[in-house]
Order: sequence, then structure tokens, then C-alpha cells
Amino acid sequence: MARDPGLEELMREELGGQPGLAEKSMFGGWAFMLNGNLLCCARQDGMLIRLGKGNDGWALALPGVIQMLSGERVMHGWVRGNANDALRRRLLDAALAYVESLPSK
Repeated sequence: MARDPGLEELMREELGGQPGLAEKSMFGGWAFMLNGNLLCCARQDGMLIRLGKGNDGWALALPGVIQMLSGERVMHGWVRGNANDALRRRLLDAALAYVESLPSK
């Protein structure tokens, strides 16, 4: 999977200044970590967003957002998709709220 530098930059700008944020290559894209916990990832085929198990139903009801799969395995609590600015911000805010509730690694 190829990276998407444009999406990476959009996500970087939206997450910028977040204390504890780190970035690294992962899942064939560019991952953003918060306090050592995976937060989201930018890939050529869109974003991967961590919302937490049981917290993804609202997002899956939105157009352009689908369940993340690893092969044929459903990754509960993760969604993926392409999003406009408003939806990307909403998904990232929800991901931040969830991942900030996790203990640091």
C-alpha cells in the first residue's frame, strides 16, 4: 500500500501541537501515535481511525465510513474511509477522546 503525503499533511495539521504525538511508518501508511497508543493512520486508500470497541456505530452510519478489516477479520473499534474536512475533524476528535482515555505506554 502506498502512502498519501497529502492526507498525512492534513492529518498532521489537524493533530499538530498535541502533546505526546509521534509518527511512524505502519500498516503501509503513516501512523500517528498518542502517548504510545495507536491513534490513526493515513494511507493511499484513506484514513484508519481508532474509536474503541463499541464506540464506532455512529461513525459507521456516516457516508464514506466503513468497518476496518484485516484480511477478512473485522477490526471492532476501527473505521476507515475518505473524509471531507468536517468529517475528518469529527473522526479525529473522537479518536483523540478515546485514545487519551488509555494509559500511556
